[in-house]
Amino acid sequence: MQNEGQNKLYRVIPEYIPNRPLTKKNNNKSWMYGYNQEYDFVNISKTGQVGEIVEISGLKIGLPLKPKNVHKRSDIKKEQYWERKIYPKELSKINSIFQWNEMPSSFKDRWVDYVENEFDRREDGYWFMNCGDPVYITGSHYMYLQWTSIDVGYPDYREANRIFFIFWEACKADKRSFGMTYLKIRRSGFSFMGSSEAVNTGTLARDSRVGILSKTGSDAKKMFTDKVVPINSRLPFFFKPIMDGMDKPKTELAFRIPASKITKKNMYENDSEELEGLDTTIDWKNTDDNSYDGEKLLLLVHDESGKWIKPNNILNNWRVTKTCLRLGSKIIGKCMMGSTSNALSKGGSNFKKLYEDSNVLERNSNGQTKSGMYALFIPMEWNMEGFIDRYGLPVFKKPSKPLLGVDNEMIYNGAVDYWEAEVESLKNDADALNEFYRQFPRTESHAFRDESKQALFNLTKIYQQIDYNDSLILERHVTRGSFHWKNGQKDTEVVFSPDKRGRFLISWMPNKNLQNKFISKRGMKYPANEHIGSFGCDSYDISGTVGGKGSNGALHGLTKFNMDEAPSNEFFLEYIARPQTAEIFFEDVLMACVFYGMPLLCENNKPRLLYHFKNRGYRGYSMNRPDKVYNKLSKTEKELGGIPNSSEDVKQAHAAAIESYIEKYVGIDLSGTYRDSDDMGSMPFMRTLEDWAKFDITNRTKFDASISSGLAIMANQKQLYQPEQKQSKISVTFARYNNKGSISELI
Repeated sequence: MQNEGQNKLYRVIPEYIPNRPLTKKNNNKSWMYGYNQEYDFVNISKTGQVGEIVEISGLKIGLPLKPKNVHKRSDIKKEQYWERKIYPKELSKINSIFQWNEMPSSFKDRWVDYVENEFDRREDGYWFMNCGDPVYITGSHYMYLQWTSIDVGYPDYREANRIFFIFWEACKADKRSFGMTYLKIRRSGFSFMGSSEAVNTGTLARDSRVGILSKTGSDAKKMFTDKVVPINSRLPFFFKPIMDGMDKPKTELAFRIPASKITKKNMYENDSEELEGLDTTIDWKNTDDNSYDGEKLLLLVHDESGKWIKPNNILNNWRVTKTCLRLGSKIIGKCMMGSTSNALSKGGSNFKKLYEDSNVLERNSNGQTKSGMYALFIPMEWNMEGFIDRYGLPVFKKPSKPLLGVDNEMIYNGAVDYWEAEVESLKNDADALNEFYRQFPRTESHAFRDESKQALFNLTKIYQQIDYNDSLILERHVTRGSFHWKNGQKDTEVVFSPDKRGRFLISWMPNKNLQNKFISKRGMKYPANEHIGSFGCDSYDISGTVGGKGSNGALHGLTKFNMDEAPSNEFFLEYIARPQTAEIFFEDVLMACVFYGMPLLCENNKPRLLYHFKNRGYRGYSMNRPDKVYNKLSKTEKELGGIPNSSEDVKQAHAAAIESYIEKYVGIDLSGTYRDSDDMGSMPFMRTLEDWAKFDITNRTKFDASISSGLAIMANQKQLYQPEQKQSKISVTFARYNNKGSISELI
């Protein structure tokens, strides 16, 4: 089933909170800002009232209740869009709070409401009519649009940025979150948005520190000097704290009270009261694993996080930096991290790990993700320069008639159409295509494309399959679940149960008549469905790990060409996990083999799994190595089965098996050699596809899924590896006797 909603970043959840408690608490204005445990959502409203509940990247967020009066620039629907308010000339002449204090009372009275309204919008956010729809933007977003001067003047309103800032506000509000990791397209404006937030936070907080990191120290410095400092200097006077030091510093913005001005007054205080400084700084650090180690940070803006190149490691840096944002178990600061990704071999793999560890749907018992951050991905078509209309909305497909863009240029084409044309033109240049995918990703897998130069297998076909899978609702094709013995009685029947926490992913369930099917020979059980398919397994022997590290156990099921009610030549099961004990893993593998009635080919250098099979009476399910006749097997191989991983011939045969399978059954067969040229392959297991894309035959131990899946292919093709039988000339010699006399004598 195709995923029609893959571009739907922002989803309104109707009636998420029952009407009665919602109305009651809204009337009392008693909704608290932050995470609401009772209804499991993050409230970003600061008014005590909640309106719509939306979902962004799996996170449920409560927006403020729409006010009675929403600003609109026009009564005409088509003329309603974001428009920055021009800063009044009279106020623009005032450069500091000291000048304001010197102005007459009549002047202050005339403008104090304007100033207070701006403070309210900075705090609570802002509503405006956009082509007939009331739209809410957060305070941080308002500060970015209204008061952040960038390289092209002031930013355009974009729906993608609205979603970004709502998600960021939820990260700030949620006491469980350390911030966000944002996977983006090139030139999405993140550096300016991050710089704007650094200034916004730094000019509000007291006794705090705001830090900046980038892929190199010089990049961090450039972001500070070219973005942060100018944004701060162009703020209106009423948002500017009292500064200490130079107007254009190179290393630090310090919001302190210069000694000579300690007696000056601000506009809200009497002449007898002294001004208070914030004692807050904004600075940058060189790129290093230990940047900001030992510091206490209120905000860390982490730019180009997916481009850290060795020896620097974003994972190591985050482990250190994370401690700067907490005090014991309490989170006291947030990280705004964003980047496109380098190739996996050039720092991208570390960022990918950090991003995947930030999935809001996978939390520990403390309610936190593995990284502590929340992941957000905004596809290319939502934020592509040149394809945003005057209302800030993306133009996905070619419009029936030209549209006016937010930049006052006409839009003749759609972002998706443009992207597809670029992909088509680059299809014969794998590295250029993958670089384009990384810069302008439509899916998460696009963003983490690797270079093809070092790839052993056909990356084009692998990525074709990944792209196709991205367009599917995989939950309709793959079921997650667990196997268990019926009624808890081992060695009876195995039953499969769907379970969101299960370790198995399956795409095909055999009919009842094929389940738990075996043959008894010589008092031993043998699988009865070997003609349908086989399993391959990459096992491990030790339950514990060193430093929390250890390879996963992996199991793959693959069908052969068959005449039964089963798919042909398709992977139907993927298991990549490391349960608490090795014994749990062994039992998982055994139950899968019993349920499907299929044999297992496993590497025998880690024999505990094979001993588990033998000791339980399932030696018949463990295949012997196919490249040797039985009489040539070692004593251990005869006892347990399995195939060694040390033989170079076996390694080459294993890699060749995967290569051949990819060519025949993965992606598109443009030549039409093995199937119709317009038929997409069927391989729904994304982790295995990604493992194939990275597989390194010289360092096989890291690629559990590749080892396992390759053994499954070899098991199904065992006839290819059987040694040739040399025809022996049999010489039969008969004894000859001399039969003369009463006794025969041997001659």
